[in-house]
Amino acid sequence: MARASWHRLSVSEHERLWAQWHEGRSAGEIARQLSRGRHAIQRIVERHGGTEPARRKRADDRLSLAQREEISRGVSAGRSARRIARDIGKHHSTVSREIKRNGGPAAYRAAQAEQAAWHRALRPKRCVLRQRPRLCAYVVRGLQRCWSPQQIAARLEHQYRHDQSMRVSHETIYRTLFVQSRGALRKELTQYLRSARKVRHARAASNKGQGRGRIVDAVSIRERPAEAADRAVPGHWEGDLISGKANSHVATLVERHSRFVMLVKVPSKHTAPVVAALSTKMKKLPAELRRSLTWDGGKEMANHKDFTVATDMQVYFCDPHSPWQRGSNENTNGLLRQYFPKGTDLSVHSQAHLNAVARELNQRPRQTLDFLTPAEKLAQTVALTI
Repeated sequence: MARASWHRLSVSEHERLWAQWHEGRSAGEIARQLSRGRHAIQRIVERHGGTEPARRKRADDRLSLAQREEISRGVSAGRSARRIARDIGKHHSTVSREIKRNGGPAAYRAAQAEQAAWHRALRPKRCVLRQRPRLCAYVVRGLQRCWSPQQIAARLEHQYRHDQSMRVSHETIYRTLFVQSRGALRKELTQYLRSARKVRHARAASNKGQGRGRIVDAVSIRERPAEAADRAVPGHWEGDLISGKANSHVATLVERHSRFVMLVKVPSKHTAPVVAALSTKMKKLPAELRRSLTWDGGKEMANHKDFTVATDMQVYFCDPHSPWQRGSNENTNGLLRQYFPKGTDLSVHSQAHLNAVARELNQRPRQTLDFLTPAEKLAQTVALTI
């Protein structure tokens, strides 16, 4: 098995490698599946920044291997380029150039000519950030300010709405960061990303090894709209569960714009009752306050699609071990421990009592709101009755 790791991967093995990587498999798991060394798989993944390279294909107007074999047989039989061209349905100049660039009639071999053609076709187009230095400089400054690629792309569209040369997608920024062969953004800039990863991982990999299971079709926080990240618009929420003894839990919800708090009594940590309770609570809000929910990644939101259908709110999941990605919620959970100390049974608290605690927090002046209360801050933008 160790010896096989030095051999090149076949096309089908490359396809299996990237399919399993995007499913969230580790390099070690993939190596065992392909009977290769783990370091060999890691080198391939790191070379491409964790992003599957575009698959190469032959243009319709190019010579195929079968046509090159026909040219080889024609050359061996002493037929002219015009005769061979008629046989394969190509222009005679195409056949003449093909024979000449591959050693002439005496040395022409179909397999060698095919390999040389694929090698000559390796002319990667310069990425957009290399073509536009001004745009590249803007992206670098944004990354150094710890802006996410989504925020940079959205800001460019807002700031340069009439200048198409100053546009780039967040996906292009990620690819240029992680695929260093593009040569536009230094790898050191990945330290400014929230995850600080040097290789792009699949969404499914985020819960691996945490004993929490995988959430099917989880949408990363990196895809959350910029308006949620900058807290400019109300209606984007953060959520989590706080736990007590005897497997008791309370769901906590914090609105990012105003820090408005809602508490929800849940009978267990299983996804069905949690999603049902959250959906019922959220459906009481007006539509302008139901834009998105950011969750910590726990499998209690495995039925996130049901929540989205019920509330019309997209759910975004944080990276593992990244509590700062829902900072408002983490801070609120800390405040709630004044009312619900660790190690106490949370199931004894009624929903009416939870509402009273939330009301007290929502009427507490907050320094981050210039000492307005969350209730006052929210009332500035939308009339709310809960």
